[in-house]
Amino acid sequence: MKAQGFVHTFGDNVDTDVIYPGQYLNIPDPKAMAAHAMEGIDPGFVKRVNKGDIMVVGQNFGCGSSREHAPLALKEAGIDCVIAKTFARIFYRNAINIGLAILECEEAVDGISAGDSVSIDFDTGLITNETKGETYQSEPFPEFIKDIINKNGLMNSLK
Repeated sequence: MKAQGFVHTFGDNVDTDVIYPGQYLNIPDPKAMAAHAMEGIDPGFVKRVNKGDIMVVGQNFGCGSSREHAPLALKEAGIDCVIAKTFARIFYRNAINIGLAILECEEAVDGISAGDSVSIDFDTGLITNETKGETYQSEPFPEFIKDIINKNGLMNSLK
């Protein structure tokens, strides 16, 4: 399992209210939800994201409300993986549940810049900054989490 894309960066304590603003919680279609990803902090975000891109963020990403909409909107907008120093606990679980790959690696966050090309090998946890020629090591996913992500979410993995 691998990912490769260009990087979008955000700082510390980015909460779910800016990842996916509350006024859109009544939108049931994930594709329509994607149009509002990161709108509360960067209204032009979805215009710059391409399928397969990667987010690199600071500490406590996804804090705040426990809405599953936040990781789902990021995934539907085209984000393949979020790399953070740390995630808020509920965001971490919600991301896995909907099949969005997430990794914690402080060294990678400190070394990767917006616009860099990054590849990730989820089997080994190796993150490679193709732009700078640097590598970082995160914990690889356990098999059961790889299965959930490969099957596009927890409910699909249980079928």
